[in-house]
Amino acid sequence: MTASTRPAMRTRGCGKITREDVGSEVTLAGWVHRRRDHGNLIFIDLRDRTGLCQVVVRPEEGVAAHAAARDVRPEYVLSVTGKVVTRDVANVNPNLPTGEIEVVASRLEVLNKSEVPPFPLDEQEVTASEDLRLKYRYLDLRRGPLQRALTLRHRITMETRRYMDEQGFLELETPMLTRSTPEGARDYVVPSRVHPGEIYALPQSPQLFKQIFMIAGFEKYFQIARCFRDEDLRADRQPEFTQIDIEASFVEPEDIYVLVEGLMRRIFEVSGRPFPAKVGHISYREAIDRFGSDAPDMRFGAEIVDLTEAAAGSGFPPFDKAAGSGGVVRGLVAPGCARYSRRELDELTEHAKRFGANGLVYFKRADGEVQSPALKHLGPERAAALMDRLGARSGDLALVVADTREVASKSLGALRLEIARRESLRRDDVWALTWVDEFPMFELRPEDRSVTPCHHPFTSPVPEDLPLLESDPLKVRARAYDLVLNGWELGGGSIRIHREDIQKRIFSVLKLTPESAEEKFGFFLQALRFGAPPHGGIALGLDRIVAMMTGAASLREVIAFPKTTSATCLMTGSPSRFEPEQLEELHLKLNLPPRP
Repeated sequence: MTASTRPAMRTRGCGKITREDVGSEVTLAGWVHRRRDHGNLIFIDLRDRTGLCQVVVRPEEGVAAHAAARDVRPEYVLSVTGKVVTRDVANVNPNLPTGEIEVVASRLEVLNKSEVPPFPLDEQEVTASEDLRLKYRYLDLRRGPLQRALTLRHRITMETRRYMDEQGFLELETPMLTRSTPEGARDYVVPSRVHPGEIYALPQSPQLFKQIFMIAGFEKYFQIARCFRDEDLRADRQPEFTQIDIEASFVEPEDIYVLVEGLMRRIFEVSGRPFPAKVGHISYREAIDRFGSDAPDMRFGAEIVDLTEAAAGSGFPPFDKAAGSGGVVRGLVAPGCARYSRRELDELTEHAKRFGANGLVYFKRADGEVQSPALKHLGPERAAALMDRLGARSGDLALVVADTREVASKSLGALRLEIARRESLRRDDVWALTWVDEFPMFELRPEDRSVTPCHHPFTSPVPEDLPLLESDPLKVRARAYDLVLNGWELGGGSIRIHREDIQKRIFSVLKLTPESAEEKFGFFLQALRFGAPPHGGIALGLDRIVAMMTGAASLREVIAFPKTTSATCLMTGSPSRFEPEQLEELHLKLNLPPRP
């Protein structure tokens, strides 16, 4: 039989058959989703990537098909040929795109058998442990939710490419094997066989290379870039991840904002989500002061209010101590939460302490009266005035922290999110997209109090802050910006340093000697000497964007083959040990810690 006369293994996708196909013969191929045996009548829900179709097998339509159908089990792979018919009205399934039709089988062939899966694949929600699902990831990926998530990921990626091409950007690749440069996390390293004792580093980001593209005159670059960081993991972090990497020459931050907002609008459209009517804009300092976070969730109120001036000289020791020592007194309102019991208030106090607060003072307003443990020190009038300053109404609960500015903001920001969780203040159908800018250029490293960059050492300082660079670096603002959606940072970027003299000043503030800078970044510093244009860009987390568009609780639900929180792959058993001959070929010896 020639290729042109051989019957097709399938002519239609299982989920693509409609009423218009009634009366026609089709050939389907896929997995057995469910099987129901009623004796002479056998129903099989056949599944492929396009969806489900009900197959009816009767002996009068095909004796061999009916005999074969008796032995099939879930996840067997079948090829079925039959006629499309309409279902009886009473049997129509309105929840299924193919729910009005079914295929009456005249031929059924088992293409492959399957062992009993370790967990059911025909349920929307799986009760199996995540470890079991990750071990059998190829089975988990057959499930509808993951199939839909990865399909959406593909569509978002393709729409990104279309949009960036329309804007005149070129998709350019950068190396996977490069040299180690400090970018905030540990590198994954690759020993070189050809150059014994030397290593490559996998890129934490394409940062220097995309800047070099600007120096090379390409002006508009983007890449769907794979990045690698050896750091502690959590639900929204993976050791290997994907970002939409963008860089452009002769731009200001506003140009990046307009470009990225246009991209996000297209991503929302592809995802079937309504794009926010307005994109917010807030400075880093304002975000910390009002929301206690540099990635504020602005879908609800409960904003932090400063009470320092109103609380000073109140006679309440915690307030007076904070106000008199350069600290702050700040609070927020939990609407309708005056009903909280002592146990619930104790839980909130412990929550605040986990974020550094020494304690928590609460005020309740009910039936025109204010209740608080601090009432005997403050008096009813001052306590009521503080509640008024916070905007608390009858039935509301006010939570107040007296501490340093940093601790008060951080702990109240955490309380704000905890109240939102308890009171369901965050609506899933509301989308708050916000730019946060004017981040600090530097911060102090906790372990040794040395100055370190908040973003990366190639971020440009705000021009008017340049005089403070050597004298008071912690007051220098960066031309950096983050895009935040519903309290999640989608990505961050900055206008870059394009002048060698400023780059060298930054290295000097970081105590990087000229020799060390030349050793680590010599190729980049040399490039800056050859007419580097002003440029800037951003990197958006593709995994995180897809997770938000699908409502996934973890990035592992939108990555095909993710790692666990201990950076292992349960399916392949990686990382794994090298054989002695492999180590010898790489000129490596292992210095392993003693076994526990």
